[in-house]
Amino acid sequence: MPRKSSYTASEAARALGISLDTLRRWDREGRIRVRRDAANRRIVSGREIERLRGRDSHGLSARNRFPGTVQAVKVEGLLAQVRIAVTEPVEITAIVTADAVAELGLERGSPANAVVKATSVMVER
Repeated sequence: MPRKSSYTASEAARALGISLDTLRRWDREGRIRVRRDAANRRIVSGREIERLRGRDSHGLSARNRFPGTVQAVKVEGLLAQVRIAVTEPVEITAIVTADAVAELGLERGSPANAVVKATSVMVER
């Protein structure tokens, strides 16, 4: 879908690869920024779509991004296990280096995206 300045709720859901119900829930939870038009319909800015799709990321080609909140970080030696709640009750666990946890400043309660590419799960903040 080409970039537009604003999207209707159904267009935004389609652009993000989520259902309209999920978009509405994200709005209620404050996970997506929307405005309302004169008829009280949700309108999502193109910038918000790009933010949620991860266009501002560090050049990763992965398109599957799941914004969430870090639930736990367990560091053992060189590796760390990061558990992210993406949508209740779904959690994704990634095994990353301990250095990555430190560089990203990951800790319980911090926002993070689970970035899925093929069978690998990466973490970005």
